[in-house]
Amino acid sequence: MKTHNISLNDNNTIPFNNNVDFCVGTGRMGLALQSEYLKQLELCQKYIGFKHIRGHGLFCDDMAIYQKRTDRVTGEVTIEYNFTYIDMVMDSYIERGLEPFLELGFMPYAMASGEQTIFYWKGNTTPPADYEEWKKMIQALLRHLMARYGADRVVTWPVEVWNEPNLPGFWYKADMDEYFKLFTESFYAVKAVDSRFRVGGPAVCGGTDEKWIKAFMTYCHDNKIPVDFITRHHYTTELPEPKGHYGYAELQDDEAGFANLKTTRDIIDSFPEYKGREIHITEFNTSYIPNCPIHDTNQNAAYIAKQLSRLGDGNESYSYWTFGDIFEEQGVPFTPFHGGFGLVANGCIPKPTFWTFAFFKALKEKDCVCVHRDDFSVIVKCYDGAYRGVLFNRVNKRGDTGTVSVDIDFAVSGEYTLLTKRVDEESCNPLKVWHDLGEPSYPSKDQVELLKMSAWPEIQTEILKKADVKIDLQENAVVYFELNPRTFTPDCGYDYNRVIQVK
Repeated sequence: MKTHNISLNDNNTIPFNNNVDFCVGTGRMGLALQSEYLKQLELCQKYIGFKHIRGHGLFCDDMAIYQKRTDRVTGEVTIEYNFTYIDMVMDSYIERGLEPFLELGFMPYAMASGEQTIFYWKGNTTPPADYEEWKKMIQALLRHLMARYGADRVVTWPVEVWNEPNLPGFWYKADMDEYFKLFTESFYAVKAVDSRFRVGGPAVCGGTDEKWIKAFMTYCHDNKIPVDFITRHHYTTELPEPKGHYGYAELQDDEAGFANLKTTRDIIDSFPEYKGREIHITEFNTSYIPNCPIHDTNQNAAYIAKQLSRLGDGNESYSYWTFGDIFEEQGVPFTPFHGGFGLVANGCIPKPTFWTFAFFKALKEKDCVCVHRDDFSVIVKCYDGAYRGVLFNRVNKRGDTGTVSVDIDFAVSGEYTLLTKRVDEESCNPLKVWHDLGEPSYPSKDQVELLKMSAWPEIQTEILKKADVKIDLQENAVVYFELNPRTFTPDCGYDYNRVIQVK
């Protein structure tokens, strides 16, 4: 067993931008009309509490915003806007404590210049046939939202132009010049409604991200566009190997991923007028496909823990893709554990990665400062003298590291209560329980309840006379701890040792 020693120095203040709760991803927005979707979202909000939500399909035909009506007698064509469904979706988000992070896309069929679509639900990914109609639609939607929810509120909703235009499936021929036109027209259309709106892009994914970010910043510089923030995506697996309904992917070296992110920061900062401009990672996960079994595992939870410990370095926010498994890019999934992106499996079963987010959110719940951060841990000290931390032992391959014993010297005296919440392959692994049950595609209600019970962290408490803490981490474990000063206030006549028959 390896030992990892930590000696805390309370005088240390470690920079740590813990923005774990700023935003979370969803599938297309029309999915918010389903009850299971909302149940999964409510679970996330109860234990994590995200502030924003971002998804595709704002202008897709299932949302029905853009309408062309032809008069049967005169043949005259009238453009209309229908906000019935978007109001339902936005109401459901706001009722659950979320504000939208608006992604402008995809193209309404009646406005599209071509036939190209993507995904099971056929989102059109061609430029508008008429940019004036595109701008009018954006402005009509924003004005409607401002009238419904209040202008001062809606202008705080970030606006992102399109999604992954550097991929030809998401933007016809990955035409960079055409995307820059779309961005410019959209940027000024939004600002014409209210200059307080913040607009960003180009929402690129990996592969050609460095090329696109550099070209985008050069374009903004040359055309004096005061872009408010930059967006990109971050996925960290190799190319998947397809088999049946699934794609199996190996994790990339996380340090290479962090280095790739830094190239975006360096490019932006090389332009004096944009130096320090916010970067929002509007999608991240391990694999970029919605049928990769790694998403359901404890390995994913531990790997993402290290991501959360570092993604705030140079980035304003980072949005996990996605909160739940009501998701249909490749069609309706066949089983509850199908490698979906979500933190929550269908049936409202939390996956191990769900708790990684809940644990990091708990580091923000009090007025705390980070006093330690390394490859196994993040530890904060709170105003009341308590400590909180997340420990993790992520491995790329089973057997790489083995169990790691983390030994923490807090250098404080007195009596403390140590609380731990453990997520590892023995204590919180609904995937294993599902497998042991025979991998039912359509589990019964009793089986779903069993899977939910198996998806909760193991909780332990201990009284410490000296605040030296030792916590063992199996491979792919994520453990949250609190170390709180203990005040003992027994009731008159109550003898705990007598109750539990300790002599």
